Amino acid sequence: MKKKLLLPAAALLLLAACQNDKSHQTTSSTGTRTVFFDTAGMDTTVKPGDNFFLYANGKWMKNAQIPKTETGWGSFYTLYNDNLKNLKNILEKSAKSNAAKGTDEQKVGDFYASGMDSLTIEKLGTTPIKPLLSKIDNIKNADELINFIAEGFRNGEGDLLAFGVEPDDKSSQKNALIFYQSGINLPERSYYLDQDEKAKKIRERYLAYISKIFALSGDSLNGVKYANDILKLETALAQSHFTPVEQRDPQKNYNKFAVSDFQKQLPNLDVKSVLTKLGANVDTIIVRQPKYYQTLSNLIKTQPIQIWKEKLKFDALNENAYALTQKFRDARFEFFDKTLKGRQLPTERWKSMVNNTDINLGDLLGQLYTEEYFKPEAKKRMVELVDNLQKVYEERIKKVDWMTAETKKKALEKLNAFVKKIGYTDKWKKYDDVEISKTTFFANLQSAKKHAYKEMMDKLGKPVDKTEWGMTPPTVNAYYNPSFNEIVFPAGILQFPFFAFNADDAINYGAIGAVIGHEMTHGFDDQGRQYDAAGNLKEWWTKEDAAKFKTKADRVATFYDKFTLLDNQHVNGALTLGENLADIGGLNIAYDAFKLTKQGKSTDKIDGFTPDQRFFLGFAQVWRMKNRDESMQVRLKTDPHSPEMFRVNGPVYNMEAFYKAFNIPTTAKMYVAPANRLGVW
Repeated sequence: MKKKLLLPAAALLLLAACQNDKSHQTTSSTGTRTVFFDTAGMDTTVKPGDNFFLYANGKWMKNAQIPKTETGWGSFYTLYNDNLKNLKNILEKSAKSNAAKGTDEQKVGDFYASGMDSLTIEKLGTTPIKPLLSKIDNIKNADELINFIAEGFRNGEGDLLAFGVEPDDKSSQKNALIFYQSGINLPERSYYLDQDEKAKKIRERYLAYISKIFALSGDSLNGVKYANDILKLETALAQSHFTPVEQRDPQKNYNKFAVSDFQKQLPNLDVKSVLTKLGANVDTIIVRQPKYYQTLSNLIKTQPIQIWKEKLKFDALNENAYALTQKFRDARFEFFDKTLKGRQLPTERWKSMVNNTDINLGDLLGQLYTEEYFKPEAKKRMVELVDNLQKVYEERIKKVDWMTAETKKKALEKLNAFVKKIGYTDKWKKYDDVEISKTTFFANLQSAKKHAYKEMMDKLGKPVDKTEWGMTPPTVNAYYNPSFNEIVFPAGILQFPFFAFNADDAINYGAIGAVIGHEMTHGFDDQGRQYDAAGNLKEWWTKEDAAKFKTKADRVATFYDKFTLLDNQHVNGALTLGENLADIGGLNIAYDAFKLTKQGKSTDKIDGFTPDQRFFLGFAQVWRMKNRDESMQVRLKTDPHSPEMFRVNGPVYNMEAFYKAFNIPTTAKMYVAPANRLGVW
């Protein structure tokens, strides 16, 4: 259960640049200097106390145009696009290098080149996936169905099961086999179950997409029937799913079973046989959402084998559409990108292939990336910032007036036990068993999938390796992992607007400082607080303190529930609670740390703004993003992060320092009286 700072991975992919988001050179009577806050993007007709997000970013929001290839536009998009360009340079050089077979350059270069070879991909058509479709066609009964869905994972082909080898939540030094709910292709259960017109329209287009995929595969006669069968089956599976809010409860999602005991709940699934086929020699498993597997077991018996085969064939074609011909890619784009997210044109192929290479050969590409683009001085500066914020957090914990000494002591133990990972791993992964050729994109993907599966399953029965990273170095993101009790900042995020080596402290502490504080606070949010210093899901709070925390957290959820956007749709305060707590705590911690710096203690203005004002403006600039309505609709249902406007306004209007910095009057629209301000840490 990693806690990410930014948007879900799918929402971060394929972002693009905007000149106004960059630091830029300004010439004046005193010469040329770098400006780290874009005053031109502000809307000073909006008062800071009425809507600080629009005060800081309003003019930019009015003028910014979302490119047709994007679901949104803004600060993250700029940085992500810059990274894509840097990675593209590496990959194109590697592809032309004629490097010796088996070297890092050969593998990443040829993988990238194979995906860019559209002529060969078009010529092959569906040939690469036909062996998989034939396997599905040959399934005759439920036993063979179960064998197929289990055996396929070793070859990168499995379906209907979702699992990973991860630390046991309650014994974090041991790896466990953990199962999750699966089986559906729409974003989450409500897309199948809601009866409003928007949901019905999406389901109609999903049916059309399924039918189209079958037509492209050569079966145009039965597509409509297959589509209805599949939607009905997926709806039955969706009914068993936990909601996004329910998935946030660590205790509810910790269900450990002896294999023999879980077998009793699944009469139509031979659990031990399935585990053997997966290559998992275990006596116990953890099942996050048992109801899904109970439902799957029942449906295997009650649904005709033909319908299951239709489902498996569609899943295979849908999952691999990006590796097939342009018509498959266009069909998938039309539904998943255009209908669900509002993207008007497909993203450039090279961007997709940069991401594919990062996903499948991440540490190979990561090594080349950090050698060329990550500066040692950036890592050194980040270490200083992290250490500074950790010290400030320690003082804040000591000073909180609602927590007993007993719980404070354990909280400090956890804080000081944080594992801090910055930039990139010290132990690069090997890909010796991955075979890559310039002309076999589909086969390259299968080889990478096989490697990833073997790497994962090899962890079973071994102690947890807490040096392992969950993100590649170029990733524009950050996370907290409660089982590792770690905060992680990949090299990709250590760039402007989050971090600039030459920026004044106000900008860096408002941006990357708030990011650091955010990840630290995740260790003490409503989920993270349930894990101890060693990363175990274990109660370490007194009942009194836990009750006080819940009262404070409930107030945060209620506060964010009131935020609305689009057609008066409300933010889900329960879904976004952990991220909102991290945003509020992170900004407070970053501000306290900033006040210890020389600039933080001064009143010297830059561009007409005091140090405190620049701190808050730097924070607001990080979240300068504009989203398509369709994409935001999905996010409101599935994303544990609040929309960007509220990630800015929520924290600042609960900070006394903000009111003082901008002289906010009590008559301001967003004014929150001191007695009503939120605060846990």
